[in-house]
Amino acid sequence: MASKIMLNNTTISVKKYEERTVNELIQISVEFLVTSTDYHAITTLLYENNFRVKVPERNLTFYGVIKSYSTSLTNLYKENQVSQFSLQIIEQAK
Repeated sequence: MASKIMLNNTTISVKKYEERTVNELIQISVEFLVTSTDYHAITTLLYENNFRVKVPERNLTFYGVIKSYSTSLTNLYKENQVSQFSLQIIEQAK
């Protein structure tokens, strides 16, 4: 299990990590916590949709796009809130 991933140049600590191959493409699924303080930066990053993905602990690097994304709270603009984000990224076909 990996404890961190990098999307572009942003490091994200993950609580859950799964990796598999789908039609010969790498797919990772992660869960991580986002605080109200980090909400804007993380959602802005995710809106980019295209990422250079690195999983240092797995020595894995690929270009990917979001396959699915969800969050347990939709309004993290209130102070001291924390939401669990679930994110699946799949490798872009070459």
